[in-house]
Amino acid sequence: MRRPGPQALLSVATPRPGLPLRPARPRRPPPPPPQSASSPAGQPWARPGLRASLPASGSQERAGEGTAAQGPRSLSRLRAAGALAAAAAAGGREVPVPARAVAQSRWLELTGSMAGPRARRGSGLGLLALSTLGLCLMLQVGAKRPPKTPPCPPSCSCTRDTAFCVDSKAVPRNLPSEVISLTLVNAAFSEIQDGAFSHLPLLQFLLLNSNKFTLIGDNAFTGLSHLQYLFIENNDIWALSKFTFRGLKSLTHLSLANNNLQTLPRDIFRPLDILSDLDLRGNSLNCDCKVKWLVEWLAHTNTTVAPIYCASPPRFQEHKVQDLPLREFDCITTDFVLYQTLSFPAVSAEPFLYSSDLYLALAQPGASACTILKWDYVERQLRDYDRIPAPSAVHCKPMVVDSQLYVVVAQLFGGSYIYHWDPNTTRFTKLQDIDPQRVRKPNDLEAFRIDGDWYFAVADSSKAGATSLYRWHQNGFYSHQALHAWHRDTDLEFVDGEGKPRLIVSSSSQAPVIYQWSRTQKQFVAQGEVTQVPDAQAVKHFRAGRDSYLCLSRYIGDSKILRWEGTRFSEVQALPSRGSLALQPFLVGGRRYLALGSDFSFTQIYQWDEGRQKFVRFQELAVQAPRAFCYMPAGDAQLLLAPSFKGQTLVYRHVVVDLSA
Repeated sequence: MRRPGPQALLSVATPRPGLPLRPARPRRPPPPPPQSASSPAGQPWARPGLRASLPASGSQERAGEGTAAQGPRSLSRLRAAGALAAAAAAGGREVPVPARAVAQSRWLELTGSMAGPRARRGSGLGLLALSTLGLCLMLQVGAKRPPKTPPCPPSCSCTRDTAFCVDSKAVPRNLPSEVISLTLVNAAFSEIQDGAFSHLPLLQFLLLNSNKFTLIGDNAFTGLSHLQYLFIENNDIWALSKFTFRGLKSLTHLSLANNNLQTLPRDIFRPLDILSDLDLRGNSLNCDCKVKWLVEWLAHTNTTVAPIYCASPPRFQEHKVQDLPLREFDCITTDFVLYQTLSFPAVSAEPFLYSSDLYLALAQPGASACTILKWDYVERQLRDYDRIPAPSAVHCKPMVVDSQLYVVVAQLFGGSYIYHWDPNTTRFTKLQDIDPQRVRKPNDLEAFRIDGDWYFAVADSSKAGATSLYRWHQNGFYSHQALHAWHRDTDLEFVDGEGKPRLIVSSSSQAPVIYQWSRTQKQFVAQGEVTQVPDAQAVKHFRAGRDSYLCLSRYIGDSKILRWEGTRFSEVQALPSRGSLALQPFLVGGRRYLALGSDFSFTQIYQWDEGRQKFVRFQELAVQAPRAFCYMPAGDAQLLLAPSFKGQTLVYRHVVVDLSA
């Protein structure tokens, strides 16, 4: 009986059930092996195509060698078939197996059976090894574990790149690093802190909806350089930081709709270079100066912004923010901020210019001196410069006459003197005494110039003294006129208005008296009294428009603001000022103020309301027992000095504040 040849074996080879095969492509049979003497040519199995796979009879070793030669090629095919079968078994589906591998396996089985008992034993060992290797491969592939489930917190539902979280108590940390979309709903925490989402650098979509958030801090979204969509909606957020959105360079869509926002920090959207859509609807915007920048930004931005409306103030309520006129916002105000502290008490302060430098003279009875301070334009501070001995100084009045510097030192006891600054020795030297019989208890000094002549007047507060006028002549000051005797005068104010110089003298025992200069007599002549204020402690004046005003402080009762009506003064305003011994009106950059001190409360700063023609309360300063106020411009610094009788002398700076910033 003839045995089938190799081509017939290939044609009848069939795969295992479930493995569909394509028809095997016919192969050219290999050349026959050379004939040997021990291999009869008449043997039917010695056919071309069997080569070493069919050993000659009586040659067990050659049959073994033939099987070994065929082994490596068959092993590779078995591996391929085994791997595919294992993958099919693991996946529970049919996987096509190459027909060539199955046919070769079948061929080895058949040729092994034809090799005789001994050859079959040798080839059987080879097939057993190959089968074992194939089984190991199948077991190894089949034992491979399925991919791990991505990490996900209990409050979230996750896929490989999305996470949806409900009722989270904090920003979820244990999320897949590949997450590009995150939704937080009904979160139980109230603040989003710095870098809260930095562990999700690939995030592109973030939705924070219906949470209990009230505050989003600085750099809350730092690290999210790929974020394109950010929706913060239906929360209770009432405040955002100026740097909330810093680092979101890829953000194109932002929604802050239906929160509790009443204002937005200036330039909060500046880091969002490519923002294309913005939604601010559903917030209670207060359209005051804090929102002025938003009106300006909306007028120039290329970002598409849905219409938003004002909730307050009443004059802008239900108005569209985009349509608000900028001229309706009055956002520039001012403030007095503490600038320098002089660690000593003082009772008077007088600034003056000498040789292009700015100085300040302070009367310090506690230090027994008139202290001269110099303004340092580099350090922008007042520095110690010189001292004039004065055991009981109450006022130090500098005067620059014919380019020479003089300082009149008024003392309660020990006499009053005039000092001269000697530029050669760079020190003050005593020039002359002031007659102690004329000036017994000085309380104030006032210097002025009339028709080219220099004068100074001394208010005497003693019962037996008299307020006196001195005039400069050649090389000294000489007594010129006794004005007001035995009335315990407290203050002097020189007023040069309408070409008629006047001197107003306040007294603690009677109403202030007005003196007018007589050019024919070269003296002051009594003109009248200010009857509305019988016991003024201090008197000052200012002009507003065409009108002249007097300010008079009282220690008991209200201080008064009076306006000159052509022949007399009439009261226009009363200011509460119990315990006041000092007040001073002054003008800074077109704004007029009034500083009103008190021994029993804070110093009040009032600002003049041009429309109402009255002072309105503006600010409080914590100055203890002030005895004077002095306005001193120093370059670009506008300073207000407040000498204190019981505490430190304070220097405040006037600053302009933009409330829309």
